[in-house]
Amino acid sequence: MKIIKFKKKEKFKYRRKVIIKDLILNISVGIHVFEKKKKQRVKFNIEIITNSLVSPNNKDLSSILNYEEVVNSIEKLVNLKHYELLEDLAENIFDMIFKNKLVKNIKLRIDKIDIIKKASSVGIEVQKSKI
Repeated sequence: MKIIKFKKKEKFKYRRKVIIKDLILNISVGIHVFEKKKKQRVKFNIEIITNSLVSPNNKDLSSILNYEEVVNSIEKLVNLKHYELLEDLAENIFDMIFKNKLVKNIKLRIDKIDIIKKASSVGIEVQKSKI
């Protein structure tokens, strides 16, 4: 009699990402006097990696990160006050998004669209992870 060994079941490594692309909002941001007087168009691109060990469940929406809630929260945040620096705004956005326990990593790009005439945009890109 011959013994047959079966291979172990395949294991997978998942990476789940929520993407918000080209969100454009009129916000009060900048260090210059003219930037403090008038809102300007700012574009947000966000990639949020969530806990892949939590399986999405349409009966339990706390199992997913709701991108609509993220967008609404960013809109509320930018309307609260004037931000002198994009870096300060980015940190506030990180703090707000990381309140969700599913979030593991955030890559955030913020661009001022109309501030430099010779460039289509200028801005920052920052990535932050939970350790």
